[in-house]
Amino acid sequence: MEGRRVIRVGSRESRLAVEQTMLLLREIEEHHPELRFELVTMKTTGDIILDRSLDKVGGKGLFVKELDKALREKKIDFSVHSLKDMPMEQPEGMPIVALSRRGEPRDVLVYPEGGKTWKPEDGRPFRIGTSSERRRLQLKKLFPEAEFLLIRGNVLTRLRKLDEGGYDAIVLAAAGLIRLGLGTRIDTYLEPEQVIPAAGQAVLAVQGRTGEDYSYLDCINDEEAWQTAGAERSFVKKLNGGCSSPIAAYAEKKGGRLCLRGLFYDEETGRHSAGCIQGRPEEAEKLGADLADMLRLKAADGV
Repeated sequence: MEGRRVIRVGSRESRLAVEQTMLLLREIEEHHPELRFELVTMKTTGDIILDRSLDKVGGKGLFVKELDKALREKKIDFSVHSLKDMPMEQPEGMPIVALSRRGEPRDVLVYPEGGKTWKPEDGRPFRIGTSSERRRLQLKKLFPEAEFLLIRGNVLTRLRKLDEGGYDAIVLAAAGLIRLGLGTRIDTYLEPEQVIPAAGQAVLAVQGRTGEDYSYLDCINDEEAWQTAGAERSFVKKLNGGCSSPIAAYAEKKGGRLCLRGLFYDEETGRHSAGCIQGRPEEAEKLGADLADMLRLKAADGV
């Protein structure tokens, strides 16, 4: 169709980021055939530095810095991110303008192709690859015999390193594998009661500029995602949690109530605490802040 309005969309250049962005763009195009989208991909600092964990090099802002700059300079009209990779505070003039319906929120264990090969009689630790302190802290309870090894890189790179024998298992987000068409690689789903996901996991966020008309995004904007992610991000924000802090939060709606589960780790004392809270969905941010206060006190008391 000639004369369609062209909208430039920013994305990280990884295959997963592009697949996730296209997932949203296809849905928008179904509702708005008068629009045409141009994908603008770029490598972020977080994609380049792969030999250190994120907390050593600047946290989750490393995955959005270059896209933020392009948005600020009007080289793109909006950007698409995994919400879990976004800082709790948005840059002035560049708010989150839409959140997608949540995908599969759980973390999963993936074994080398062919299945699990490690056995206790091997005489060595069960080597689990993860770059997340949040995951490591919780998995230590499930796998006390495990040794946790750093692994960085995109999903395909991590799977390759696993299959080459560097690890006995790796931990990934189920949503990423499913969106890449790799759901068959999932061996074990980790329930939120076992491993609480990262705040915002499996939700896609659209970041735009103040003053722009984004009404065409109404077709992908999900009210429940705003409520659940609002509670989760409020919890993390109250605790000043960064990308690599062992802080986790997962909310879901049950019977008209919002149920929020959280994990807090005090890096000064080494104590951690977990717990749940319920309330009305319209009070999502207050629930997050209240649970943060509750778990901070619980950890301080050594409960």
